[in-house]
Amino acid sequence: MIEQQPALDTTVLSLSDAAATKLRELTREETNPNIGLRVYVYSGGCSGFRYGMMLEDQPTPEDNILEVNGTKVYVDGQSIPLLKGSEIDYVDTLMGAGFTVNNPNAVTACGCGSSFRTADDAGTARSCAH
Repeated sequence: MIEQQPALDTTVLSLSDAAATKLRELTREETNPNIGLRVYVYSGGCSGFRYGMMLEDQPTPEDNILEVNGTKVYVDGQSIPLLKGSEIDYVDTLMGAGFTVNNPNAVTACGCGSSFRTADDAGTARSCAH
């Protein structure tokens, strides 16, 4: 049995109703009770950090587990300070549809929408190319 980190306080990360609805839609056919959304931050992008999200079959021992709006969210310990207070939303516009992160810690964001910088850590600027 994998020993997990304690569940996160919901002030760390929340899901909008639209994001929770879309995630339930994406996982409706899944039979695995551990299916969840992995949210993480990594170095890169034009502003220093980038967001990553993917569906995950199960958490790792390093993950903190958040259950919100009927959805499991897995966040590693290094990403928590960079995501604290963020909301994941799902938008569907003429330019496309997808998940976005509304992050109160981001003081600078890049035009590509997936790169940001915090006040505490400037990161290293890079091109917006994916």
